[in-house]
Amino acid sequence: MKLYDAATVLRSKNSGPFEITVDALFNDPIIYHTIKDSGVINKEVISRLYNIEPDQIMHIVFFDQALGFKVTFARKVSSGTFLDRDVYGAQQHAPLMELEVDL
Repeated sequence: MKLYDAATVLRSKNSGPFEITVDALFNDPIIYHTIKDSGVINKEVISRLYNIEPDQIMHIVFFDQALGFKVTFARKVSSGTFLDRDVYGAQQHAPLMELEVDL
């Protein structure tokens, strides 16, 4: 199953002008804990999906109370500068959408 189909909310946004945050929220605790416990959300996977170095990933945080996780990584270009194609960071969740998760 694709992460897009498993998550209730999958979104991205700026975390300041130099970082992007991607959020995934789930309605079903079993699905959330299965994804969390699988280890599929990790620096190597995020690095591959976003074509960035692992050290560009600042945080991968799971919030059990919210049934969600957050990934924060460095933007390739800062928000609003030359060559920035997504000033709000609202389209950056797309690579994560297609991630296959075993449920």
